[in-house]
Amino acid sequence: MSSSIEKQKHEKRLSHHMKEFPDYVMEYIQAQKRKSRSPSTLLGYLHDFKKFFEYLLREGLTDAEMIKDVPFSTLEHLRKSELEYYIDYLREDDIEVRKNVFKKRSKAAINRNISALTSLFNYLTTETENEEGECYFYRNVMSKIPLETSKTETSNSRSTKISKKILHDQSITGLIEFVRNEYEKQVDKIQKERFLKNKERDIAILSLFLGTGLRVSELASLTLDAIDYNEEQIDVVRKGEKEDTIQILAEALIDLKDYLEVRNSKYKATDSDYYVFVTNYNGTVKPISVRAIQNLVQRYTKAYNKGQRHLSPHKLRHSFAGEYLKNSGGNMILLRDQLGHNSIETTSLYTNLDRKEHKKVMKNISDSRKQHNNTNKSEEQ
Repeated sequence: MSSSIEKQKHEKRLSHHMKEFPDYVMEYIQAQKRKSRSPSTLLGYLHDFKKFFEYLLREGLTDAEMIKDVPFSTLEHLRKSELEYYIDYLREDDIEVRKNVFKKRSKAAINRNISALTSLFNYLTTETENEEGECYFYRNVMSKIPLETSKTETSNSRSTKISKKILHDQSITGLIEFVRNEYEKQVDKIQKERFLKNKERDIAILSLFLGTGLRVSELASLTLDAIDYNEEQIDVVRKGEKEDTIQILAEALIDLKDYLEVRNSKYKATDSDYYVFVTNYNGTVKPISVRAIQNLVQRYTKAYNKGQRHLSPHKLRHSFAGEYLKNSGGNMILLRDQLGHNSIETTSLYTNLDRKEHKKVMKNISDSRKQHNNTNKSEEQ
């Protein structure tokens, strides 16, 4: 099974950005790679490190003029108060989310910065070795910096909030049918031409989200050899490059087949272009990007909701999860397996489930959707 598209992109970006940092940061990144940290996680660390080192330069806390020249002795001698001022800066800084629109960092974002620095300082003070076999330094000021505290949210409260932002029952089938039959009637000529070119592909993408519960990165990385039509299964690459096999709803598989029948002719693709979802830019066939998938999901869901709100691929994943849970009799074990969630339990229970149970749940969903569609048609008549 191939490495995910996002992982390949992040690995290249990681190699490029590492050159901006001191040697000891590059050593840290290499050490984290050996611990199987994902490139996307490490890119996030570098993003946080860059803010930190830029702050050191700007505030005159180092004699260096460039980030790559900041010695580890600067980190060794930082005072607790200087780190606290940095956290204050993160808390009070205005972030421009779009032109002339600003917001403050969330506590979660601040905690990610603190955690990244804590990890770096722990590495430098416990895992490094100089020529004498000693760590680069031993004074770890980050051990004195606590994470930001936040109010506790119950799982019931969180699920209620999620429930308000996802699709339910008729609205799930309604989205697909809207894109299939109504969307083109609501857009101008240019938008309609673009839509008709990508119609089968885009419907297959929406249908796959709502028929599997895939993450957007998993969908973007789906390959032609990953589809098992007979068993109604697909192979996916999960977080951490873990390989998995999950069920796909029969209706979603039909939409996928419809797209694959026109894929090569519409996008000038061949079977050697092994990613399922592609685009053609300036005559070159490329796998569709995560950002492009996010944009098309937002575009169609916003149109479906009459411009009031749009949904992300992750909300479509939540929508599938809610429907799956409902049709499985609340079986959280099956849902965990289908969505590829990690479990704190280490029993073999989650990996030895009977595949027939998954198929039964998918059939229940399919029958339920058909019933909703028949009800809608009866009401319209």
